[in-house]
Amino acid sequence: MSTASVSLPNWITYGLIPVLNLIVAFLISGVVVWLIGESPLGALSLLIEGALGSGEGIGFTLYYATSFIFTGLSVAVAIHAGLFNIGSEGQAYLGGLGCALVALALDRFVPWYVTMPVAVVGAGLFGAAWASIPAFLQAKRGSHIVITTIMFNYIGAALMVYLLVHVLIVPGKMAPETRTFLEGGQLPKLGGVMNLFGAKLGAAPFNVSFIIALVAAYFVWLLIWRTKLGFEMRTLGVSPTAASYAGIPYARTVMIAMLLSGALAGMMALNPVMGSSARLQVEFVGGAGFVGIAVSLMGRNHPVGIILSAILFGILYQGGDWISFEMPNITREMILVIQGLVILFAGALEYMFRPALVRVYQQFKAK
Repeated sequence: MSTASVSLPNWITYGLIPVLNLIVAFLISGVVVWLIGESPLGALSLLIEGALGSGEGIGFTLYYATSFIFTGLSVAVAIHAGLFNIGSEGQAYLGGLGCALVALALDRFVPWYVTMPVAVVGAGLFGAAWASIPAFLQAKRGSHIVITTIMFNYIGAALMVYLLVHVLIVPGKMAPETRTFLEGGQLPKLGGVMNLFGAKLGAAPFNVSFIIALVAAYFVWLLIWRTKLGFEMRTLGVSPTAASYAGIPYARTVMIAMLLSGALAGMMALNPVMGSSARLQVEFVGGAGFVGIAVSLMGRNHPVGIILSAILFGILYQGGDWISFEMPNITREMILVIQGLVILFAGALEYMFRPALVRVYQQFKAK
């Protein structure tokens, strides 16, 4: 019997396998650090210290994690429907445009808690609209979703540059960005939450969008595992033939799944646009859409796993910056290598240890 068809307990599939992948990634990263003449244990200590050793470090870690939760959920929703949406980067760009337009229109007239829900809707609608074209091409024309979403990443980035340079730029300024939002268009920081734990947020841009991300994760869980639509999406993801036989409409399910996926990616923009910089800038997404693929895969496409995986990548981002500052020999490019190794083992090689674990589990069970 093929090991792929053997069912394993959830604690192995969702716990042990990701941990093994992470350990191997860090071991290989340690070898790379050692080869350039630095201490692997020292680098690991700095990683933890930079990411979790202070209130400000924790704030930055959770700030990065917030963006990754949104994009990880975006990828997961599509995967459950059998779709590999790698267009979260472009959808987040358009989501940034949506929430920025809302902030620019309302920040002079209403407080942030009135602007926020409208901005959430605006970001979601713009992200969903950008995902709708690849979704339509997949559902009605058979175009492969991977190819079209890749193309729309670059189109979205180019469109954002054009709009910021020629349409939304502040007259007389050289920087391609909108004006700074007034207080009514800014999401407040969560310094009060950090104070409850005796820590100071400092300069970290940890903001209300983290709470929005957690709420989004809860609703994704409800959708996928507690609704008829979620069952239809999972059925389509497991077997399109069985879904068709059961009367589940292919085109409608693909469209809905991709629209929801695009909306979640678009909502990622709330974090950097309204929560951090308080303006729309070029390249504000910063690769979060692509990191969301690894976050989703490592989290086994489950909201709880995605939150934990997003925090891990937040630690890598914030701790990596601290390492490159304290250990000049470990450049930013070296940090990207470490992050890439985690992505490699958590994504492309996520089931590398599964055959061996299946054999060990079967032998243990037979005793």
